[in-house]
Amino acid sequence: AGFGYIGSTVTSLIYASFTFIFFAIEAAIMALALELWFDMPIMWAYLVSALIVIPFVTHGITWISRLQAWTQPVFVVLLLAPFFFVLVSDPALYATFTTFGGRHGNDFNLLAVGAGCAVAFALICQIGEQVDFLRFLPHPVPGNRVRWWAAVVAAGPGWIIPGAVKMVGGAFLAFVALQSMIPPEKAVQPTQMYLAGFQHVIDDPRAAIMLTAIFVIICQVKINVTNAYAGSLAWSNFFSRLTHSHPGRVVWLIFNVLIALMLMMLGVFEALEHVLSVYANVAVAWIGAVVADLVINKPL
Repeated sequence: AGFGYIGSTVTSLIYASFTFIFFAIEAAIMALALELWFDMPIMWAYLVSALIVIPFVTHGITWISRLQAWTQPVFVVLLLAPFFFVLVSDPALYATFTTFGGRHGNDFNLLAVGAGCAVAFALICQIGEQVDFLRFLPHPVPGNRVRWWAAVVAAGPGWIIPGAVKMVGGAFLAFVALQSMIPPEKAVQPTQMYLAGFQHVIDDPRAAIMLTAIFVIICQVKINVTNAYAGSLAWSNFFSRLTHSHPGRVVWLIFNVLIALMLMMLGVFEALEHVLSVYANVAVAWIGAVVADLVINKPL
């Protein structure tokens, strides 16, 4: 790793902080879905959303892989359904979306672009989670090197391509929510975005709420088992370097989840832009320094 032993320790800490920040954000989104569907008090919803992943993660990557595989078909169908039904029922929304100027009109706003980039740059540490999964990729053998490299590139740095597509899709659903007269402060919530989208799929409001909640719960659990697993590894690496002891990954799993739960109760989702903007500066600066050390300093 860049900067040797100390650099590896700092990298583990920055990566661990990435996992619990995003765990808290994703679990807060799931809590909003539980509140919407079951009318559950938000604090209880936070608790359920944080703790539900622990049984899956304690059993390691095998159970996580099974969960991802079993839920993938339902996830993909529910992910794409609103976009398809909007295209069928009201295709003009897509054209209107391309000219939508928001609160400040269509003029280029450098500050708005910077704010958006700051949030997106916080995802730079996502490459760490991609590597956690790529560790289990079989070694290349003669005859499959092209497929092997395609898998490495697609699941490694290439993750940003579907990630960017999903960001554009989220912006479109937020626009659909605004067209449904949902207030702007609520239209940024994924539950409200998909509720507006599923209202184009089915006319029954209760059924639309149910589909929204099922999709959001599946989606957030899929995300957070990865965040929790990666966070437990990062904390384990960090503290083993500091203390030279290893109490077990489950200890750090619970530690990571409890930190995320605290952030949720402090309102991390409401302060999303500010939290990610600050974290992005740290993450980009450190990863840039590590890359420079590995690519430039080490060969010299």
